[in-house]
Amino acid sequence: MSIKENYNEIKSRLPENVELVAVSKTHPVSAIQEVYDLGQKVFGENKVQELSEKQPLLPKDIKWHLIGHLQTNKVKYIAEFIDTIQSADSEKLLNEINKEAGKYNRKIKVLLQVKIAEEESKFGLDISEAKILFEKFTNGEFPNINITGLMGMATFTDDEQQIRKEFSVLKNLFDDLNHTHKLETLSMGMSDDFPIAIECGANSVRVGSAIFGKRAYSK
Repeated sequence: MSIKENYNEIKSRLPENVELVAVSKTHPVSAIQEVYDLGQKVFGENKVQELSEKQPLLPKDIKWHLIGHLQTNKVKYIAEFIDTIQSADSEKLLNEINKEAGKYNRKIKVLLQVKIAEEESKFGLDISEAKILFEKFTNGEFPNINITGLMGMATFTDDEQQIRKEFSVLKNLFDDLNHTHKLETLSMGMSDDFPIAIECGANSVRVGSAIFGKRAYSK
């Protein structure tokens, strides 16, 4: 199927309240422009260098989400234009985002990335760490950041029960934190598991290969 057919197929499967983040990592500017022209305004990239190269070549009203692991020394390259950093996984990183956002008089939206998968390779805060950082945020410690929700990745497995269990852990934490400060975004689910994520309460999904096809190149 073409990118257009893929995109329309994915959109037809999403409830109205679920945001689609089109994950464009490794795909060329021309493919992103094609999906943008179909009406998509939110795109996700994994790497700062790739995002920094693409951003100036594309429409300025795109809302860019950084969804990959973010090193503190790279925050400065995206602070001026990034809409949301979905992968905030340490207090050190939050402090850096807060500092760089302040230089542009901006408030950057952030999702706390929580480690719900059993795989060692996954990044993220544990639940107690996420609660502590969220409390610091609600007490005003990061004035140039707005923590708007949580992000998590389930284990890469065919075991649907395990995936549901992991997504449910994040949904429970989301509901818990939501009692103290209103949250907007629960980002769970990718090309292979987004329908399960939506059933478990996700209102934002990150879909790449199901729209763009396999990776165009690797960096």
